[in-house]
Amino acid sequence: MSSLYVSNVSKSYGATEILRDINIDVEDGDFLVLVGPSGCGKSTLLSLIAGLDTLSGGEIRIGKDKVNDLHPSERDIAMVFQSYALYPNMTVGQNISFGLEMRKVPKPARDKAVQDAARLLQIEHLLDRRPGQLSGGQRQRVAMGRALVRDPKIFLFDEPLSNLDAKLRVDMRTEIKKLHQRLGATIVYVTHDQIEAMTLATRIAVMKGGILQQLGTPAEIYNTPANTFVATFMGSPSMNLLPARIVRRGGELRLLLGEGAAAIDLPLPPQPAAIDSHVDREVIAGLRPEAIGVEHGRPGAVLRSVPVTITVLEPTGPDTLAALELAGMEVAARLGPDLAHQCGERCELMVDLSKLVLFDAQTQQRIA
Repeated sequence: MSSLYVSNVSKSYGATEILRDINIDVEDGDFLVLVGPSGCGKSTLLSLIAGLDTLSGGEIRIGKDKVNDLHPSERDIAMVFQSYALYPNMTVGQNISFGLEMRKVPKPARDKAVQDAARLLQIEHLLDRRPGQLSGGQRQRVAMGRALVRDPKIFLFDEPLSNLDAKLRVDMRTEIKKLHQRLGATIVYVTHDQIEAMTLATRIAVMKGGILQQLGTPAEIYNTPANTFVATFMGSPSMNLLPARIVRRGGELRLLLGEGAAAIDLPLPPQPAAIDSHVDREVIAGLRPEAIGVEHGRPGAVLRSVPVTITVLEPTGPDTLAALELAGMEVAARLGPDLAHQCGERCELMVDLSKLVLFDAQTQQRIA
């Protein structure tokens, strides 16, 4: 396995800029997920790493080697595609071993590599079947097996689960995570699904419009989003973003939500020094749905009681999703499964302000 360094990478087609000044370091054994909406440039970046497209600027290194001008076959990478790309006239075993055969690997070594990969992926009983006789999940395992036998420096996955049904996607997601844990492989994985990103990654790169918005661990991306785009893109339901104002009264910082009779005035826990420059200014207050309606305090929680009106309840089994009116604004909350409240009820709920994230109202960047 190996590390990967993407330095000041850009890509343009004529006057159209697809990627702008991308900088990402992937350490040996990392599972990096590139995530973002359609057209954000994540698949283009994967193609540049693979050598399927040429850079307009910048540098890509695999380990210590600069690979900008190397052919894909010389980069020692293996790619798993969305479409599986299996040969329909070959058996599963032949599909897995085909790349090794093209590299003139001796047959005994090929057979051992195929058996090892099939055992790891639990497809030993499928080696004599053809792709047309397999389910979508089985085909994806074969595509992964074909990549595994290469023993490459880096694995590249291009939305490998997007063609599977919902349950199979969850199952295959678990298998890919297990595979990474067993192999300690370096993986770069492209998806538009933020749940896949959060569950699989050791690090996430969130992209929008060809620009890297934030690079960090899943916890960093979720709890301290760099801007309002990351805050709303990651998480389901997404983070509530509420217009607010920071004021100082008697030396205490307070958060004002809403206006008029519906306004709420909350004392804030200690804030970073950067907040001082935003006193008496408009800000955006970000709260995850699970920070609203907290039933039991946890270590470090800063709970404040707020009046709300419950407008919609959606029981999901393990919890209840709720739409609430808070300070004259609609917010989403993730409440407990055994909720005592009813739709239309006005009640008091606890909000955990230790989970509050404040953004500049103009730049929409997090106030650090």
